[in-house]
Amino acid sequence: MHDANVTASPLLKVDRLNAWYGESHVLHGMNFEVRPGEVVTLLGRNGAGKSTTLRSIMGTLSKRTGKVTFAGRDLAGLRPDLIAREGIGYCPEERGIFASLNVEENLEMPPVVKKGGMTIEEIYQLFPNLLERRKSPGTKLSGGEQQMLAIARILRTGAALLLLDEPTEGLAPVIVQKIEEAVKILKQRGFTILLVEQNLQFATALADRHYVVEGGRVIDSMDNRDVQHSMDKIQSYLGV
Repeated sequence: MHDANVTASPLLKVDRLNAWYGESHVLHGMNFEVRPGEVVTLLGRNGAGKSTTLRSIMGTLSKRTGKVTFAGRDLAGLRPDLIAREGIGYCPEERGIFASLNVEENLEMPPVVKKGGMTIEEIYQLFPNLLERRKSPGTKLSGGEQQMLAIARILRTGAALLLLDEPTEGLAPVIVQKIEEAVKILKQRGFTILLVEQNLQFATALADRHYVVEGGRVIDSMDNRDVQHSMDKIQSYLGV
């Protein structure tokens, strides 16, 4: 699928993106693109600006400059809810599970904004744990089940682009494996995924391409097939 998309127009294009938290200037001209059907990762140390980039794409920061284009439309000035309705699903690092709702109610909470989303039944096939726990309160789930629910919740919406922020952080290896298998299935179904990830093994098992972020800007990029030859360089970037 990656090779077939080399000449495709980007689904997401980020151009000279700057962003601030209050007076703190965090992003300093981010430039990258994601083509339809790709899994692309943003790699980098903690504090490099990766999560801020996802929040900026979703319009949740009060101050940003530059251009974010999705499916040919400039997202500048749109509220986060309107950006989501364009077809972008965002799974934040903090997950945002509703404690007062059970698993199934959490799944049904986001509105369907486009055709092509997954049904509840398809989501349960993807994440069997959630079927078993469907009547459990959202916050009674394990960390891994909460992460599955956070990802699953955006699959009904019809979003074409999924923004996943650190989906494996703090999870046991067996759960990481399940999430890896699920993301592979999502890619096969045609979802486009932008992944912020610290776990290099997880990232390289899934991604077509990687961008390395440092100091709020992209400092390097590479195809996944070149990662093994560049491992020393990547580990120096990540400080591992």
